[in-house]
Amino acid sequence: MARVLVCDAMAEDPLDEIRACDYLDLTYDPEVSPEGLLTAVKGMQALVVRSRTKVTKEVIDAFDEMKLIVRAGVGVDNIDVPYAKEKGYEVRNTPAAPSVSVAELAVGMMFALARGLPAATRSMQDRKWEKKKFKGIELWQKTLGIVGIGRIGYELAKRAVALGMTVLFYDPYIKQEDITEFRAKKVLLDELLAQSDFVSVHVPHNDQTHHMINADSLAKMKPTAYVLNCARGGVVDEPALADALREGKLAGVGLDVYEHEPAQDHAFADFENVVLTPHIGSQTAEAQSRVGFEVVEILKDYFSTKDSE
Repeated sequence: MARVLVCDAMAEDPLDEIRACDYLDLTYDPEVSPEGLLTAVKGMQALVVRSRTKVTKEVIDAFDEMKLIVRAGVGVDNIDVPYAKEKGYEVRNTPAAPSVSVAELAVGMMFALARGLPAATRSMQDRKWEKKKFKGIELWQKTLGIVGIGRIGYELAKRAVALGMTVLFYDPYIKQEDITEFRAKKVLLDELLAQSDFVSVHVPHNDQTHHMINADSLAKMKPTAYVLNCARGGVVDEPALADALREGKLAGVGLDVYEHEPAQDHAFADFENVVLTPHIGSQTAEAQSRVGFEVVEILKDYFSTKDSE
């Protein structure tokens, strides 16, 4: 029987399915500390994490029977993947499950920014009636530029087209003919930046994408444009983004992810024209259920075909 440690919160139904599997033995410890994790991984054959738990070299060196690391979600930047693979451990993730939830969050941010909803809400909570202050814009007939049109970017594009937006995308790995379900135009990044009313980033964070949206990139955008990052912190240069807001070179910003998380001391707290959320892109009941069941399928598939005794 394979011993499985799930050390971040997961929906109950998938956990129950793991418990019911006769060749998986579940230990559920969603609040284990970094120090406690070093002991908790002993004797485990599988480790399941979300974004809270960091699987560092120190954690990997503490493994004694580990075979499989599963990231319940898309990004694996909280796992030292090269070191894990060097040590012979397989690393898997669940890229499809959160796509709709993250795409819908990006759409929600566009609406909120376009109509000034956060500032209007704060104004009403302050017992004010500032009707003339909150003159917004429509999303209809605006241009959305999507940087990275993988699963999430694709779902966002479908929704933007349904709203009557023009969709541009930049992705060196996707060809124009790959996008056949709806109308979207592949362009170079500089063209996307210059033409878009909204720029939404959906790429992983790595050496190639680190600060790909920076001061130079932002200078190519219209001062009436908005930047959204629901992908990974570090893809956008946050100080440069804050400077652009401060200098009136952008109309607004929507952020769900930050270069340093939890982001308790960040540069955006005092701006009105921002939407800030604490990395909740996949935090929907539906996405969490899909993520959990995708993890279950990975575990069953891996250990049903291996000697896990």
